[in-house]
Amino acid sequence: MKKDISSGTAKTLHPRNQHNSRYDFDFLISVYPELEAYTTTTPFGDTSIDFANPDAVRTLNKSLLKAYYAIDYWELPKTNLCPPIPGRADYIHYIADILAESNSGKIPTGNTVRILDIGTGASCIYPIIGHQEYGWSFIGTEVDKPAKNTAETIVLKNPSLKNEISVRLQTNKRQVFKNIIGQSEQFDFTICNPPFHDSREAATKGTERKLKNLGKTNAGKPVLNFGGQNNELWCEGGERAFITNMIYESVHFQSQCLWFSTLVSKNENLKALYSVLKKVKAVTVKTVVMEQGNKVSRILVWSFQDENRQKNWSNDRFSGSKQR
Repeated sequence: MKKDISSGTAKTLHPRNQHNSRYDFDFLISVYPELEAYTTTTPFGDTSIDFANPDAVRTLNKSLLKAYYAIDYWELPKTNLCPPIPGRADYIHYIADILAESNSGKIPTGNTVRILDIGTGASCIYPIIGHQEYGWSFIGTEVDKPAKNTAETIVLKNPSLKNEISVRLQTNKRQVFKNIIGQSEQFDFTICNPPFHDSREAATKGTERKLKNLGKTNAGKPVLNFGGQNNELWCEGGERAFITNMIYESVHFQSQCLWFSTLVSKNENLKALYSVLKKVKAVTVKTVVMEQGNKVSRILVWSFQDENRQKNWSNDRFSGSKQR
């Protein structure tokens, strides 16, 4: 098993990430005037928002999606996860780099590049960014019917996304790829942001820590500034169990997917996951460490194809695509 650990640009977002500089609130308000009602002036005289206010965060996201990704409609229930867009964009840009490695250093673009997003969520955020940045086509999966319907509505109400993104219902919560990937289908990358916590209680404590870090005290039921349903925040066994199951399932689809990947929040989980990947005979394993200010996250990537087969795959799949 060939293992590679690489780091993103220290303490910053990916170089191609459009959110590398501080939020330009004047620009965002000019594009999405509704944001102005949520802005405040910090003690240092800067414009900002209250990041502990779910409505403020949601409105900021709407302005970012409109300003940088030409998304006019993005509505989701307040109970669903409202993702931090800059970090989500980083994942997309790093997998673009990996696709380029076996494609003569050029990022393949256009809808011939097919990405499978496990647990796409009501926000449909990864398919939105991936399609608007690189023109890739996406299949998202969801175990929650209302979240699936919300994501599909977002797609249908944005002409640039229509016919490029679709969402499939996973009817078995214990399965990841099974019942999703068709017998003759091929995907160039699979991505996933798995449930982090191993119980509802752990998720609640995580919420309380976030509120405390934001300088907010909470009375009664805590409210996450980024929202989140149970299936989005926790699962039995937490992310290690979820990803372990994903790795074992990936074996059955090794000839249909060039790269598999997932976010890994807890660094201590990597050793166990490496052992599982070795056990299933993954040929190439990469860990991309993303440092965004004080936050560190990781993308675990694996393939059952050796370098020659990766290049052959790229030649076959990307020869008709645009290159960047």
